Amino acid sequence: MAAVSWLLIPLIAALSASLWASWASRRKATHHGSDVSGVAGYERFRQAMERPRSSTSVNGSDDRDEAPAQPLAAQGSVSSGGAQQGD
Repeated sequence: MAAVSWLLIPLIAALSASLWASWASRRKATHHGSDVSGVAGYERFRQAMERPRSSTSVNGSDDRDEAPAQPLAAQGSVSSGGAQQGD
């Protein structure tokens, strides 16, 4: 009789686990509308990312690809992390 009771423990545990899994994975009524709103939100996001950029950037300067007037090295001394050239 003791052996039968020890065999019932995993059987009851497996039955309980399967009941919990079916309860946890059920489709809730409140989630039916969220798929549609989620897709609509993604579509708005995608359209916003496809919009052309304005002609000025955040700081007000033009976004045109222009070369700087002088090379950066000629504008001033540039620190290279403590290493000096010519040593």
